[in-house]
Amino acid sequence: MNKIADLIVKLKWPIIVVVVALTIFFGLQLKNIHINSDVISSLPDNDPIAKLYKDIGEKYGGNDMGMIVLETDDIFKTEVFEHIKQITDSLKVTKGILTVSSLTDIIDIKTSEFGLEIGKLVDEYDLPDTQAELDSLKQYIYSKDMYKGSIISEDGTATLIMFTMLDEADKQAVAAIVKNKVEQMNLPEKVYYGGLPMMMNDVSDLIMADIIWLLPVVFLLIALILYLSFRSKRGVIFPLLTALIAVVWTLGLMQISGYELTMISNNIPIILLAVGSAYSIHVLNRINQTYDKDRKQALIKALAYIFIPVVLAAVTTAIGFVSFVFGAYLTMIRDFGIFTSIGTVFALLLSLFFIPAVISAFSMYKKNTDEKQHDNEEQSNFISKNILKPLVNLLFKHPKYTLTAWSLLILLSIGGMFLIKTSVNMQEYFKKDNPTRVSEDIMQKKFGGSQPVFVVFKGDVQSPEFLNIMIKTEDYMEESPNISTTQSVADLVEEMNNAMGEGKHIPDTKEKIEQLWFLLDGQDIMPQLVTYELDEAIIQSKFVSTDTKAMEEFIDYMNKFIDENSTENCQIQLTGMPSVYVRMNESLLSSQASSLIIAILFVLIIVGLILKSFSKGVYATIPIIATIAVLFGFMGFAGISLDIATVLVASIALGIGIDYSIHVITHFNHALKETGNLNKSLEDTIMISGKAIIINVVSVAAGFLVLLFSQMVPLQNFGLLVALSMIGSGLGALTLLPVILILANRRKKITVK
Repeated sequence: MNKIADLIVKLKWPIIVVVVALTIFFGLQLKNIHINSDVISSLPDNDPIAKLYKDIGEKYGGNDMGMIVLETDDIFKTEVFEHIKQITDSLKVTKGILTVSSLTDIIDIKTSEFGLEIGKLVDEYDLPDTQAELDSLKQYIYSKDMYKGSIISEDGTATLIMFTMLDEADKQAVAAIVKNKVEQMNLPEKVYYGGLPMMMNDVSDLIMADIIWLLPVVFLLIALILYLSFRSKRGVIFPLLTALIAVVWTLGLMQISGYELTMISNNIPIILLAVGSAYSIHVLNRINQTYDKDRKQALIKALAYIFIPVVLAAVTTAIGFVSFVFGAYLTMIRDFGIFTSIGTVFALLLSLFFIPAVISAFSMYKKNTDEKQHDNEEQSNFISKNILKPLVNLLFKHPKYTLTAWSLLILLSIGGMFLIKTSVNMQEYFKKDNPTRVSEDIMQKKFGGSQPVFVVFKGDVQSPEFLNIMIKTEDYMEESPNISTTQSVADLVEEMNNAMGEGKHIPDTKEKIEQLWFLLDGQDIMPQLVTYELDEAIIQSKFVSTDTKAMEEFIDYMNKFIDENSTENCQIQLTGMPSVYVRMNESLLSSQASSLIIAILFVLIIVGLILKSFSKGVYATIPIIATIAVLFGFMGFAGISLDIATVLVASIALGIGIDYSIHVITHFNHALKETGNLNKSLEDTIMISGKAIIINVVSVAAGFLVLLFSQMVPLQNFGLLVALSMIGSGLGALTLLPVILILANRRKKITVK
């Protein structure tokens, strides 16, 4: 280690030049970084639910459906119809939009003096402009099941304008254009936006807003804490500079590699800013605590001492992130794991090479070399005097009390674990007063929600048996309390047959169906319901509830029907957002378990190997496992759900929190070899490494607590839980671990004075 430290000092200028060059290079890439908030794209391509859902998007344009709701006291007014037409016409000419459906542009099937007539519900060139015409239209609309509750609310106060997007379109960009167009119209009605594309656009806006204003807040907060802790400029500048450069390198590498920021990876800058500064804190703390008449030798000595503990801490932190690569099901979580671990390595290299190189190059050595004066300063230090010294006394006097307190806390937390719920619905990611959340509530109340449900049928679409099974399926679906309306080509055939005076049912021969079908050909709605080859058709519907359990029950309900009615001539499959959410929910639970197990095993093995003792690896892991148990208990009691953000917390807590235990154990081992005195070694460990741990805990926890001001609920919970895990793991390293070391080493009959 001395040779490596000496080499770093000798190569200080090449190291500085390389770091500056790389920072400029990666920094130039940041202007092209893109945000992708599409949850569906994070499901693996080979997932059958996701594949079917994506196939529907390609074939029917159905899964990328946006919705606009106009709400007023009464929809049946001429000016309201004019506004509906204005929006409809604007959407039709918007690049990336495939179809538009509204009161002024929707298919209508009826009989007239000329026979069966298929046209539009309203003549867009002759909108109703008298009260008599409006009343007549209102009566007609409410007499048809295909309109009531689907295109217009049952109370007549809201109407729905739906649009589908081309599969190759940039959904977020199109959604932003649509929203901008409608807002520029300055309509007097209340306007709400719904559907996955609109929600994705809102999520992207929130992600960008969080990055723009939360990152500077985290930066300033950590800077303040570092200044109060170190009382020196370099104590502030170096840790933050290390973290900022690591952020720039990581995001730049993401851009070069073709990756995008997601609802998860947008946390990377804040995580690296909070975590990346930790290694510099420990390096600086050791440099500040090391004294020699030759200041250069003091730097080399400090660097040689801290090199292994910092490397070990960074490796275990990276393992916490890498565990997502092997244990996570969603690609967005895997990507997060990859680049956060890379960013951690960047922060490590900068702390061990760049910071010492700068200190050496610019002669920024600690000027105070008087050890006696240093001791006086240390004694007067607030952290040492008011926190660490009393803590040492407590541990030596009452080690078993400390162990008992932790045991009781863990037992209580185990009870809370059974109360944890999962949440994957995007609607719940927004605060209750957020316009997006309000819009989704309106969608549920007025139109049965915005979550699409699709049932796919493969076979001869024009056969009576095929269409009758579709009708039977729709009737069965509508018996569910969470399905209000359904739509399919079978409904249109029934409607036409009824208009012909044959009754509202499917004709009993294929020839009759083909005759009716001839009139349907060319209608805008047909490509949304049936394939061109007439070998596949879908039922479109919307799911009302956002409750995961309700989704699971509905899927079980539908699968039972599908198993009983799917035949070789008519194969039935179910997909849609409820299916996707349930699959994601299952993946959260499996990801949590597998990533945590992987992380614990890797940490145990690596810590054990580097410390050359499996038992020491176990000792280092016990405090963080205890912290994770308490964390899960808190989630259960506090009602915080396991979602795409909070599922990351346990492995992150393990990866970051284990650092504190590593610093305690390595310092303790070093001191014990020198003194052979258990109490003195432990006191020295807590008084010196404990200071760095407390500074690190406070700065990291404060950085993550800033996420409480995020606009997205999962990120608020994520910030709170990581902050609590940092406090818990720091407390565990300074209380539970020393007690374990006291009890373990007393058995070895090491001197205790």
